[in-house]
Amino acid sequence: MNVHFIGAGPGAADLITVRGRDLLAGCPVCLYAGSIVPKEMLDWCPPGARLVNTAPMSLDEIEAEFVRAHQAGEDVARLHSGDLSVWSAVAEQMRRLDRLGIPYTLTPGVPAFAAAAAALGRELTIPGLAQSLVLTRIGGRASPMPEGETLSAFASTGATLAIHLAIHALDDIVAELTPLYGADCPVAIVAHASWPNQTMLVGTLADIATKFAAHPIERTAIIFVGKGLAAADFRESSLYDPDYQRRFRSRD
Repeated sequence: MNVHFIGAGPGAADLITVRGRDLLAGCPVCLYAGSIVPKEMLDWCPPGARLVNTAPMSLDEIEAEFVRAHQAGEDVARLHSGDLSVWSAVAEQMRRLDRLGIPYTLTPGVPAFAAAAAALGRELTIPGLAQSLVLTRIGGRASPMPEGETLSAFASTGATLAIHLAIHALDDIVAELTPLYGADCPVAIVAHASWPNQTMLVGTLADIATKFAAHPIERTAIIFVGKGLAAADFRESSLYDPDYQRRFRSRD
């Protein structure tokens, strides 16, 4: 048997990958994060599948489900929101599976920041203005930030920031970033990207807190900060320039 860790994507059921959907359809057991994975996604599970909502469970209890399935020879679909590579708590589960000798696979998902950028209708890398995107968060009860990984340190580079799990600290974020980006720096908040209740707020570091106070958002939001977010007058990239020579375009 295998435990198949699957990135469910940002929210919309049809944004799961084809591979992820097919794995769901072939596993008699599905462990899913019920608080953030859409219930519609479970429709791809086979009839009679054991469906286990892990939202209220401890890691020990989740491990017990893996062991039970392993002993029964049943493949497990372990469904996580977003993509597995960031803030998924997959690493600690894989470590336990390694100790138990239980095999597993990983199938990536559409990350939340990509869905949020699509909702905004923005490319996050703009020629001459923004070529780096920093995915980060602020410290909290579940996991403190390592020394040196601060918003001000990242902001000193001028990169676009995609700040996760931090909407509750918007005032502190504005205060920390305004001296580095300037009050006129564009800000965008996207909550529940790709869900039916998707919400967006667009402003600047000068006014985003006021706009947020008038339209408060709880949880599951990404805060983007960066000069490229409102860019309109920028040079075109060289990629499609008629004089640009590249491997797949031979021009005399």
